[in-house]
Amino acid sequence: MSMDQPRICDTLVVHEKSDTLEELGHDVHSSNASPLCSESGPPDGGFWAWATAFGCFLIQFCGFGYVSSFGVYQDFYTRVYLANQPPSAISWIGALTSFLADNVTLISGPLYDRGWFYQLMIVGSALQSLSLFALSLAKPGQFYLIFMVQGVLSGIGMGLTYGPCMAVISQHFSKRRTLVMSFVASGSPMGAIIHPIMLNHLLNGTLGFARGVRASAGFVSALLLISCLSMRTRIVSTSKPTTSYGTAARKCSRDVFFILITAGSTLFQIGYYFPIFYLQLDSIKHGIDVHFSFYSLVIMNTACVIGRCTAGIIAAYAGTLNFTIASTVTCSALIISVMALSNITSVVVLGLAYGYFSGVYIALMVPLVTMFTPELSELGARFGICFAFTAFGGLLGGPISGALLSSQYRWWIASLFCGLVSFVGSYMFVVVRLMIYRRR
Repeated sequence: MSMDQPRICDTLVVHEKSDTLEELGHDVHSSNASPLCSESGPPDGGFWAWATAFGCFLIQFCGFGYVSSFGVYQDFYTRVYLANQPPSAISWIGALTSFLADNVTLISGPLYDRGWFYQLMIVGSALQSLSLFALSLAKPGQFYLIFMVQGVLSGIGMGLTYGPCMAVISQHFSKRRTLVMSFVASGSPMGAIIHPIMLNHLLNGTLGFARGVRASAGFVSALLLISCLSMRTRIVSTSKPTTSYGTAARKCSRDVFFILITAGSTLFQIGYYFPIFYLQLDSIKHGIDVHFSFYSLVIMNTACVIGRCTAGIIAAYAGTLNFTIASTVTCSALIISVMALSNITSVVVLGLAYGYFSGVYIALMVPLVTMFTPELSELGARFGICFAFTAFGGLLGGPISGALLSSQYRWWIASLFCGLVSFVGSYMFVVVRLMIYRRR
């Protein structure tokens, strides 16, 4: 396996400290930059640049923001709508949604590189909208219908929009790229604040499941329409990408840093979703007030918004990789501490702490992959490869946690397993840091 690392385009590293370039051993020359790094470069502002950022924010709000609120569905399905199914079976719905949202980037990434951005946004948004309206037609006990509609159809729709909406930011921003990507990524926890409040009141209120989900579907559909009308690309579409998908895949297989980052993210994702899927249910099962428990995810995701919004600012001084290491190690410790949850104070402290550092991790993953991408023309393909592997962690994490939890709700076993696996993932990022340090 080759240990040689590729050069980084000028526009990718402006938010890293100058010594980071020396550590990586990259020879940065604008003459060798990819075609996307033209002399004029991204405008770093302007109406359509910020409109695109806002549209991408809404995509995240309606995509992973909705997935992050699955804890509401997990609780409602377990106690009411799918009471005949074990928690591990129900968690497959949310896990599969997340898995497909990441894994479909294997398709959407190369299509984005070929200039199919608008088509991906329209089709993906339509599938998300359709899946929610179809979910409202499901009856109590219809597990497989809910699984197919909410797990499969919605996941595919999100996967078509997620990668491209993050990659298109690189066409509009250079110096502010990490900061703007952090803003776009904050759409997910912002959605995870609004959606749980809406869903808890709709599903557990007078409207009931069918009309409640329908109201949620209408809200999401309106925002997706606005996002599709807001986003624009700067690069002229081409029928053939500058770098083929096969070439990008071969480069990735020889890029040690990329392999370690991908492996670390995959392992970390196994434990990442445990608090997101089970915090509300954990709170209720420990006898904490039900109405307060409904807001446990809101507390977590409020902190997550702050984490995502501040990640880019702090990373500009601390370094993207360094801050990623700090956030993943902290999250791993907090996942283990879920076993100590027993009262309102512990829910608030755990929710705030995990929400913040998990938000930092998610906000920094895209800039981290971008930083180690030699040519922006293969950025979509690299996103697809990285997220495809990472998705397996999310797919396995929820069901494994549910199986360890069992119907007896043995919280300590599930939290310990998820925390330790996440620690192993964090160690991969530490290895990257040590390799860079040894090459100074």
